[in-house]
Amino acid sequence: MIDTSQFCGKKVAFHTLGCKLNFAETSVIGQMLFAEGFVRAKAGEQADICIINTCSVTNVADKKCRQAIHRLMERHPNAYIVVTGCYAQLKPDEVAQITGVDLVLGSNEKMALTDFLTHLDRNRRKQIHVGRTAKINAFQPACSADDRTRHFLKIQDGCNYYCSYCTIPLARGRSRNASIEQTLAVAQESIDRGAKEIVLTGVNIGAFETPKGETFLDLIKALDNLSGEVRFRISSIEPNLLRDEIIDFVKVSNHFAPHFHIPLQSGSNTILRLMRRRYTRELFAEKVKTVKRLMPDAFIGVDVMVGMRGETPDCFEETYAFLQELDITQMHVFTYSERNNTQALEIGYIVPQQERKRRSEALHRLSQEKTERFMDTQRGNSGIALWESGRRGEKMFGFTENYIRVEAPCDLSLINTFQSVVIT
Repeated sequence: MIDTSQFCGKKVAFHTLGCKLNFAETSVIGQMLFAEGFVRAKAGEQADICIINTCSVTNVADKKCRQAIHRLMERHPNAYIVVTGCYAQLKPDEVAQITGVDLVLGSNEKMALTDFLTHLDRNRRKQIHVGRTAKINAFQPACSADDRTRHFLKIQDGCNYYCSYCTIPLARGRSRNASIEQTLAVAQESIDRGAKEIVLTGVNIGAFETPKGETFLDLIKALDNLSGEVRFRISSIEPNLLRDEIIDFVKVSNHFAPHFHIPLQSGSNTILRLMRRRYTRELFAEKVKTVKRLMPDAFIGVDVMVGMRGETPDCFEETYAFLQELDITQMHVFTYSERNNTQALEIGYIVPQQERKRRSEALHRLSQEKTERFMDTQRGNSGIALWESGRRGEKMFGFTENYIRVEAPCDLSLINTFQSVVIT
């Protein structure tokens, strides 16, 4: 048991990169530190400790993490620098080589941060605490509390899929989650604090399962019965885990929004096999058709990767043609990045960087066309907007249940409330 009285009044600054899961975890780390006496550093104030929660999904993400670490050290030259998250778990020695970093924490260790802060002496020897991937098992449901309106509820962590291009299982370990009862308690606490929209987040949320055999479907049914004026959104869910019963339930639920984000990655079955994905393009198309049949106005976002090893020109054209025909709203397009310790490195055909860029630009244009087409179909429709922000005398902004961004003359009394609107 360490003496935490030394923390009282110490100022802490946070910087989070990557997925919404990271934001939920940073929020929980903050709550733990504040309970020990830390206070958040205000804009312009010098922090005593800086915590950078990192991402490592691509080489670009690694670079952004290094840049963020350097920026935080420039802004807070006398701060104790703590780096955690996926980049720290996967490349702790690389992080530790950055001059000025004091403490590197792995995926298990970051939720026990105060145990490592015995004192804030920057002259002490640099410490690295990163457990082995096989032993990453720490989990607690968490919900971000930094945003007045939209919160992110961590319901699951880790992944058992080991796709050939991905290092996330190495960074976050095996799939795991808490009980439904524990998850509900965290969600209800956020609602009681004023959360009006809660996004369910995790690495592979559809894999949610308890020892009792309860599944993701059981969880969302239980969440739908919570008291309070709140809207839930389902974040990215694997197409093979998006059971028709889940889609059916969202259609008739009280609180779940008609908004789906489904990772496709490739519209070529050849590439899906190389990626070691667990579905075919035909199954994916069926899921989209089911959503649109039950909820014609549903927003459907899709993840697509370009430039994967093995993606010949014919494979890319197959993906492009498939996406052209899909009734989707928006694509999150990202470029394949070679990652150490992945099976994809064994694939011989390598797409040149310039060609990866061309393919990315082509899909970004297609995504824009699809989004504009979707928006055109929504004009004149009624919706329920949740107003999120605004400035007196100017505009306020919010989103409808199917994730259409709307604006209206600002009425500050409406911020963080729901209102019926007509989309013009």
